[in-house]
Amino acid sequence: MNQDRPYFFCGIGGSGMLPLALIVQATGATVEGSDRALDQGRTAPKFEFLRDRGIALWPQDGSGVTRAEQIVVATAAVEDTVPDVVAAKQVGAKRLGRAELLSQLFNAAPRSVGVAGTSGKSTTTAMIAWILDQAGLDPTVMNGAVMKNFVTDDAPFASALVGKSNLFVSEVDESDGSIARYDAAVAVVNNISEDHKTMDELRTLFAGFVARAGKVVLNLDNEETALLAAGVRPDRLVSWSLDDVGADLQASEIAPQPTAVAFRLTGPDGLDIPVQLGVPGRHNVANALAALGAARALGLDVADAAATLETFSGVKRRFEVVGSRGGITVIDDFAHNPDKIAATLETLHAFPGRLLIMFQPHGFGPLRLMRAEFVRGFVEGLAADDILLMPEPVYFGGTTVREVTSDDIAADVRAGGRAAQALGDRPACGDRLVELARPGDRIVIMGARDDTLSTFAAEVLARLAT
Repeated sequence: MNQDRPYFFCGIGGSGMLPLALIVQATGATVEGSDRALDQGRTAPKFEFLRDRGIALWPQDGSGVTRAEQIVVATAAVEDTVPDVVAAKQVGAKRLGRAELLSQLFNAAPRSVGVAGTSGKSTTTAMIAWILDQAGLDPTVMNGAVMKNFVTDDAPFASALVGKSNLFVSEVDESDGSIARYDAAVAVVNNISEDHKTMDELRTLFAGFVARAGKVVLNLDNEETALLAAGVRPDRLVSWSLDDVGADLQASEIAPQPTAVAFRLTGPDGLDIPVQLGVPGRHNVANALAALGAARALGLDVADAAATLETFSGVKRRFEVVGSRGGITVIDDFAHNPDKIAATLETLHAFPGRLLIMFQPHGFGPLRLMRAEFVRGFVEGLAADDILLMPEPVYFGGTTVREVTSDDIAADVRAGGRAAQALGDRPACGDRLVELARPGDRIVIMGARDDTLSTFAAEVLARLAT
């Protein structure tokens, strides 16, 4: 990257853009940006946070892009008709993809850890960050979620760490194909399943990511990652599993708790220790094993790293308990694809209580691509007395094909024998949740790409009878 040129982030408030903007600013470059959410008056504290750090914010109308020396950073989803992109063309400013810029920083680092996979990337990245931080290694970390261990009054949106060492840890995304840009010293792949791309496309992308890496950390419990592991030389591989006793790191004796989970960790050199995590679910045991595998690949002591994870407090919007009122608990959760939804439902059903789920799809495209998978996940994951409510998918502008809607998903789930209803908009879902809720219920707000879901969850909690 070029620190001498100013960077303008189009969509600077996005979960992947905000931390990258902070990391770029820390290199000494001037950073400014725009965001549609800012123009619409949403998530104001986030933008005040950016302004407090000296980042100038502009309306997303092209008025902030005025000179050729600016570098306009945008995701692949930003269309050419967006005013900032139009202005960039008019003044001759360079456009740079978010993934292109991040991969430049990542690949330039002497030691890099790339965390990939369909599910669990943000939590695993945060776990690795906490292990490295507590080991005194001062990493730079790029995460797509706020890491609770690093939240302070001065840094309420701690999705990035800016360290002074040669270590760079980042989530690596396959949904837009940009994983092909990253050359990791340590490549972590949690799992592979169909999400935004076909399985054939995903196999090619992940195989390339693994082949380019120095060391590789792979899950033997997932069929696709196990196949990758079979082709990796033993001296490059750290494997982990909840089921395979042949893995380098294995978890057994898993004991779920409502907001935590305990397990026994076995591994190299006679390692055999109990571990207590402060986040719940078997999926978080898997995330912990992936993080411990990365620690081992970097040469850290696994027992010390496991002890550090006992103080890991999680990431925002990953099974985050908002609060309880009148015997009803409200949970805010990022689950948005079939695998994540299945993991959340499995974790919840380990304990009694009806589930009232509001699932806001993160786009019309995913519903079209994974209609059958979404329906199967809810039919198999919901209990007989659970209720699913759905507004229409999140939409903040741009072109989209509305071929499959929430009505279609709800109808298919009902046909599968589970209670489901599409109510059109979120306020109607909120009214229905409050109307239905009774002591012992758990209300779960699910969805991605919309920071206001957390506000909505808090509002639902406030409306419950005491």
